[in-house]
Amino acid sequence: MARIKRAQIRKTRTKKLFKRSKGFFGARGTTRRQTHEAVLKAKAYEFRGRKEKKRQYRALWITRISAALMPTDLNYSRFIHGLKLAGVDLNRKQLSEMAIHDPAAFEAVVGTAREALA
Repeated sequence: MARIKRAQIRKTRTKKLFKRSKGFFGARGTTRRQTHEAVLKAKAYEFRGRKEKKRQYRALWITRISAALMPTDLNYSRFIHGLKLAGVDLNRKQLSEMAIHDPAAFEAVVGTAREALA
C-alpha cells in the first residue's frame, strides 16, 4: 500500500492562507500560526461587518427622511405611522431616494400620511 505524503496539500493550504492575509502587518502576515489566527479573526469581523452595514444604511435612510420632513412640521415617527395607516408600502430606502431625487412626489406622500393621521 502506498504511503500518503501531505506535502502538496500542506503547501496548497499554506499558499491559500497567505493569499488571504496579504497586507497584514508583521508576523500576522508572515508566520503560519499567527497568520491563521489573524485570518480567522478577519473572517469573524467580515461576517459581523456585513450585518453592521445593513444597520448603518437603515440609519442613514431614516436620517435623510427625517431631514426631508423638517420643513413639513411632521416628525419621522408620526410620518411612518401615517403611512402605515394609509396603507402605503414604501420602504425607507425608497422614501429616502424619493426625498432626494423627487421632492414633489415625497410631498405627495407626506400629504397622504397627514390625511391618514387626521
